[in-house]
Amino acid sequence: MKNLDVIVAALLIVGGLNWGLVGFLNFDLVATIFGSGAWLSRIVYVLVGLSAIYQAMQWKAIQRRWLATSRA
Repeated sequence: MKNLDVIVAALLIVGGLNWGLVGFLNFDLVATIFGSGAWLSRIVYVLVGLSAIYQAMQWKAIQRRWLATSRA
């Protein structure tokens, strides 16, 4: 599960940086890389959204797993 947690965190960072660029510079990096409205862009957006849902639902469990690993 820790690998999934890392992937989710990376996707959330990508999503956060992309939204920051959209907000500050009106520049959508994902659309620039994969094309506006392209299916790859949509996949990235869906994965970021699913990552946010996973993170919200698993927050306490993730904290327990990471704390248990750091103590070992």
